[in-house]
This record gives sequence, C-alpha cells and structure tokens, in this order.
Amino acid sequence: MLNELKQRFSIPGLSFEQNHNGLVSVVIQSAACTGELFFQGAHVSSWRPFGHEPVLWLSQKSNYEKGKPIRGGVPICFPWFGPNASNTTLPAHGFARLQEWQLVGAQQKNSGAMELSLETTIDPFRLSFQVEFGNELKMTLKTMLPQNAMSSQSYEDALHTYFSVSDVRTISIRGLEPASFIDKVDDAQLKPATDSPIRIESETDRVYLDTQSDCVLEDTQWKRAIRVAKLGSASTVVWNPWIDKSKRMADFGDAEWPGMVCIETANIGDSRIRLSPGESHSTTAVISVDALSTNRNL
Repeated sequence: MLNELKQRFSIPGLSFEQNHNGLVSVVIQSAACTGELFFQGAHVSSWRPFGHEPVLWLSQKSNYEKGKPIRGGVPICFPWFGPNASNTTLPAHGFARLQEWQLVGAQQKNSGAMELSLETTIDPFRLSFQVEFGNELKMTLKTMLPQNAMSSQSYEDALHTYFSVSDVRTISIRGLEPASFIDKVDDAQLKPATDSPIRIESETDRVYLDTQSDCVLEDTQWKRAIRVAKLGSASTVVWNPWIDKSKRMADFGDAEWPGMVCIETANIGDSRIRLSPGESHSTTAVISVDALSTNRNL
C-alpha cells in the first residue's frame, strides 16, 4: 500500500508512513503548516499552522490500532452520534471513524495549502471527505444517497474536533450564548441559553441546538484564539470529561483532561439530516488560529 501511494501521489511536501500496528497515514510538511491524517477513519490527527503551537489534542493513551478509534484529533462520527439508539452493541459514533478510507486526490494549492480528497461507502451512503491543510484547516464531509436508493434515509454526523488548551479551567468559548442546549451530564435536560461565554468548571457534555454560529475558543494563558466556523451544521457539541470520567476511559490519561476541550461541528438529534435518493449534504468546519488580541469580535 505504501509503495502504491508513493507512486500515485508523488508531491513535494507529502509523504506516507506506516506504524507498527499497520495503520497508514499521510504526513504534510509545507510552508503553511504541518499535519497528519490516518486513512483509518480519514482521521486528521494533527495540524500546526506556521508560527503557532499545535492546535489539535491527542491522548498519550490513544490506540493506534486497526479497528480501534484514535482518541483526539478529528474523528468523523457517522451515521450516528454516541451510542446507537436501537443497538448498543454497535460501535459508538458509527462506522466512519473505524473504516478504511481511500485517498483519491491530492494537490498543492497556490497558497501553499495541501488539499486531500478521500472516499468510502457506508451502505447505503457514499461519503467523501475533503481536507485542506494550510493556514486554516478546512474539512468538508459530503454525504450522498445514490439515485438508485430504495428510499429516503437519515443520519447524524459530527467532526468531533479535540483542541489543545493550556488549562480548560481558564479558557472560554464564545458564540453559543443565544443557544439553548441539551445537558447530557444532567439527564439530557433541555436548558435555556445562558447569554454568557462557556466556562468549563466540571464535566461538560452539551449539545447546542439550532446554531450555525462561529465559536471562538479564547486561551489567555497561551494568548491565542481558535475560531471554528461552519457550514451545513445546525448543532455544536462542547465536551470535557473532567476528573472521574477520564479515569473510566482506557484510552484517555487520568490527568489529561485539563489540556483539552472538544468543539464539534455536528448535525444530531432533531438536526439529523434526511436525504432523498439523488440528494447530498455537506458539513464543513473551518478552523483558524490567531493572537487573542486580534480575535475579540465574532
């Protein structure tokens, strides 16, 4: 597989690696950024724009094995989010993050960014994932229901992005102030908008509803602001496991929770997507990072 990839995609700044467990990844080294994507799950595992520290978080306990999800980076959740509603023996967050995706295109853009295109099939859907590694990280998950499908189908999706932070107890997240949310830590109760930035002070697992807004993660200790813009997404999930849940997860270090927070671009619950035969939908997240002082306004 490695030799075939190297022959098909002989592009400066693009290389391929295989770890000791057999997982293959593509590595980007360009003037704009560095990055990595594993073909299992089309999983973006790192992105570091030039002049900045790494933006994505990865657990030191993460599995890098076939058939096991990677903890951190950007897992793709599809065609459901969380446990399957009708069969809890099926994998959490669906099949996409465990499935082998095919690299079908790669090109270096005039901006110095590297654009990758990947595809897979999860019956009855055809999926494509386009990732642009550059000064921004742009990810688009396109889901297509073939014209010859027997009936309409619905699904949930999420770009389950883990961000690296100095200390989750000191960061804030702006942009979701007007949105009500489902509080999954509190028996999935529907709660009203808080009209204030999000501060993480305990285990947090919230699904913000009917929101297409950008989010800005402000990290005063690291003096940076991470903006998450999105298209085709009506839900935003904010998650941190805090102390006790971290200890219950085998692929998450007991003391790692202060260094991360998830802001997830999603369509889940009542915002799930329904397609008729021949239709498609695209969910896009665009992530950028800048000095905090220049990012005060949404």
